[in-house]
Amino acid sequence: MKKVLFIFCFAVLISCKSETKSTKSEISTDTASNVEKVEVSSEVTIESEIPVLDFEGFEKYLNIDDDNVHVVNFWATWCAPCVKELPYFEAVNEEYKDKNVKVLLVSLDFNLKKLNSFLAKHELNSEKVLLDDPDQNAWIPKVSQQWSGAIPATVIYKKGKRKFYERSFTKAELEKELKNFINL
Repeated sequence: MKKVLFIFCFAVLISCKSETKSTKSEISTDTASNVEKVEVSSEVTIESEIPVLDFEGFEKYLNIDDDNVHVVNFWATWCAPCVKELPYFEAVNEEYKDKNVKVLLVSLDFNLKKLNSFLAKHELNSEKVLLDDPDQNAWIPKVSQQWSGAIPATVIYKKGKRKFYERSFTKAELEKELKNFINL
């Protein structure tokens, strides 16, 4: 009987140990410059330099009813045309702030660590949020029925006027579109 009890206790200890292992996983991140392994457990959270929102928390940014012109740009660090046009949005944010222009940069990145690294390297002064909602098929048409989901994409709106753009901008093109909204 003691042998059976011993075997039973030993089996319980082994099963408890394997349950502890199942709460941890190893994630490999492969970048061009290095390979990093990070042990992640269910208790570890990654801090973000910007607010991380689902679409329900983000949606209010698409419908602000005030006297400002709102420029909402959807982008990601892995999108070369998006990164190329970011300085134009930054310039517009700075140069037109006295004309009540508000720029919001909405990151659609998947890798929060990479996004935080990008933000630390590039000084983006515009307001920023990370839209982290996996149900793109539900929220993309709520941004615009015209949006296929490709980025870069931009919404410019003021009061009752709204325009959606699924393309990248030069600074001159962005300023031209913006001027259609400033004098409303």
